[in-house]
Amino acid sequence: MYPSRLDDKGRMKMPAAFQQWISALPEKRLFVTSRDRRIAQIYPIAVWRQNEKFFRENRSNIAAVKKIAFNTADLGAEAEMDSQGRITFHPELRRELDLEDQTLRLQAAPSGRVDVLSERMYEEQKRLAMSITEEELNGVEADGLV
Repeated sequence: MYPSRLDDKGRMKMPAAFQQWISALPEKRLFVTSRDRRIAQIYPIAVWRQNEKFFRENRSNIAAVKKIAFNTADLGAEAEMDSQGRITFHPELRRELDLEDQTLRLQAAPSGRVDVLSERMYEEQKRLAMSITEEELNGVEADGLV
């Protein structure tokens, strides 16, 4: 988890590790959106194009796919990281997810995106994570977690 904030123009300063990751991408364009109207995501444009293809071609769980496609289109916008390592968030996304005037938490997701959690969503996720049982932990270790 990396802390960050939006400035008064809706730009988020990316931590150095994320700046390096974005700078190393073959395409520098990003897509900033939310799938569930609760947590924001920052996608490299190549990964986002895979999602757009998924929306067009997926034939299972069509109702869920339509909802996610609507949310991402409604709140999303292309962006680029500027020379100072900042990414601009669309005003509607900032308002809908209540991202302004607070610490945000950034988390790299294994699928090649960055999740951006408001303080409220961070606390909700933290409460969920704290509820892990010994049985769940043992099961995950049995599956290979070291």
